[in-house]
Amino acid sequence: MTEDTTPKTAAKAKKEKPPALEDKPFTEFMEQHFTPTLKESLTKQGLTDVELSFTKAQVSIPGGISDDPCWQVIGTWKNGQRQFKLYFPEESITGQKAFSYAVNGKSPSTIESFMIDERKITLDLMVLYTLQRLNGQKWLTRN
Repeated sequence: MTEDTTPKTAAKAKKEKPPALEDKPFTEFMEQHFTPTLKESLTKQGLTDVELSFTKAQVSIPGGISDDPCWQVIGTWKNGQRQFKLYFPEESITGQKAFSYAVNGKSPSTIESFMIDERKITLDLMVLYTLQRLNGQKWLTRN
């Protein structure tokens, strides 16, 4: 009697996992996943007139990140009276990120680091941190 030593490849074959959303190319991830998910989350928070855009533009703060244009998510509501921007100067969700906000149609006066301590960046974390930052301004809920 001989023993069959050939591996049963069909039984041992693992299903290939689809790539994580966060592994997609930067612009695809931002346009197809982050921006729509953030808009949906803001709408659930009661912001019915929120507009989000994803664009490459100059940083509109003197002494900002760089003189070069960088990718930005720009959110406005209340007829433009409230605005925030998320900056991505490295064209990567795992790279440097910054945040600014402005009220009453004025330009932002400061730019702040954003999500600097996270080791793993996920879609859910990016949305959560954005909501937390906006809530810190008391723009989403009252404390």
